[in-house]
Amino acid sequence: MTTGVVLLNFGEPSEPDREVVVDYLERIFMANADLEEYDSREAAQKRSRKLAERRAPGLIEEYEEIGGSPLKEQAQGQVDTLEDALRDRGFDVNTYLGMQYTEPFIGDAAEAAHEDDVDRVIGLPIYPLCGPSTNVIALDELEDEIEELGWDAPFQAITGWHKHPKYNRVRAENIGDFADDSGVNLDDEETALVFSAHGTPQHYLEEGSRYDIYVEEYCSVVASLLGVSDYHIGYQNHENRDIPWTEPEVEDLVTGLDAERVVVEPVSFLHEQSETLSELDDELREEAEGAGLDFHRVPIPHDDDRIPEVFADLVEPFLADFDPEYYQYRQCQCRDEPGTMCLNAPQETTHTESEGNAAQTDD
Repeated sequence: MTTGVVLLNFGEPSEPDREVVVDYLERIFMANADLEEYDSREAAQKRSRKLAERRAPGLIEEYEEIGGSPLKEQAQGQVDTLEDALRDRGFDVNTYLGMQYTEPFIGDAAEAAHEDDVDRVIGLPIYPLCGPSTNVIALDELEDEIEELGWDAPFQAITGWHKHPKYNRVRAENIGDFADDSGVNLDDEETALVFSAHGTPQHYLEEGSRYDIYVEEYCSVVASLLGVSDYHIGYQNHENRDIPWTEPEVEDLVTGLDAERVVVEPVSFLHEQSETLSELDDELREEAEGAGLDFHRVPIPHDDDRIPEVFADLVEPFLADFDPEYYQYRQCQCRDEPGTMCLNAPQETTHTESEGNAAQTDD
């Protein structure tokens, strides 16, 4: 039995081509159109195009400054190394890259898997911290694309996976190694460790998304692995609409630090892209240095040999056909669809356990 594993990604234009960038942005704004109210789909499409055209010049400038985005190349590298890792474990798999907003699109990945006549499909978003506009919407799209093909291949989905122990260890060691190589002491009271997470509209949190909670618990664990007790969390927000986003914004956080230096770890990213190479390396650096801080940004360990092993661990129970709960998977609550599992959902307490806890309380 051959399984198709689709690594789902946000996507980003590789070159600063205006038409490509505007189309990319329009798709993003349209996918999140429910953040505003519209009388019709046509009105939403018009608004999305307007927002895209307004945002495009700034983003094109960022791409020109960083020499184009390396996201696609790095993402494809992870797809290829994942296939090697799974085949080394004895699994018959084909892996595919499916991106939400640039080629190859999620629909392209579904078509490729269909043409390869795989027997089933597993969707794995590369976003460790589950969010509605990333993990959930990407998996929804993949399942929809499979159905539109008239294809009855079984579909399984994995959402949030930031609790994978090896992944936490990879990121913690990456920060520690970078600090050592940079001659920075993370224990120095004049050093501020800042976790910079991709922001999200407050609307999603109000609707029940636990993204901010996932960010906080993940950063707490990584800081613990580093032996750092004092750290900060900021958000990279894209306020293209007049709506509230997560706080604090990382720029405000960094410029208000009482320290001599800052070490910034981009916690939401698995690749280098405009949010790291431009927003952090250029814009945030300028803000930090303007506030008198030495600025250090931790690189993304996208090509760490352990990353494909993490991905392989995540899909292994589905390939080997044993109960995913053995690997601490639970039915996802963010995407409450059959066959969707995550490492975030709490374990249900059995009736016996509840009675035992009650008895202990009574004692």
